[in-house]
Amino acid sequence: MQVEDIVEKIKNDFEGVVPKSSWGETSLFYNPGMKLPNGVYFCTLKEKNGDNDKASELDRAGIFRLSIGIAKGSYEKLFGSKPKRPPKGGIIDTGHDFTALNELMPHPIYGWMSWVQVLNPSASTFEGILPLIAEAHSNAVIKFNKKTANK
Repeated sequence: MQVEDIVEKIKNDFEGVVPKSSWGETSLFYNPGMKLPNGVYFCTLKEKNGDNDKASELDRAGIFRLSIGIAKGSYEKLFGSKPKRPPKGGIIDTGHDFTALNELMPHPIYGWMSWVQVLNPSASTFEGILPLIAEAHSNAVIKFNKKTANK
């Protein structure tokens, strides 16, 4: 799968999704009617390293990362207790190889916030994580509705 395929699938399968691309990353926001400046983001696709984000080695040709913000309970069910927040420029300590392809694992920087990642997911891996994307989207809907309740 390619970044564009994933963005299109999520945009088509989940209501209210608005993609926003900048600095080698496409963030997917829930923002129906563009009621908020950005909306609530729940998923990102990143294609290059950042200054404080090199653990996945996204500078390798053709490598990208799909990241999903899931619920704490789902994260703990998959990986156990959430790790501690890393120092600026650091990564979480979980023992995962954050450069491994097609493997769901904690996000190297934001795992402490219940974010997970998979580098270059195959079609079958992507299908397998669609329930996590659905959960992240549902959580974004709830947050969006709270933010816009009085607007």
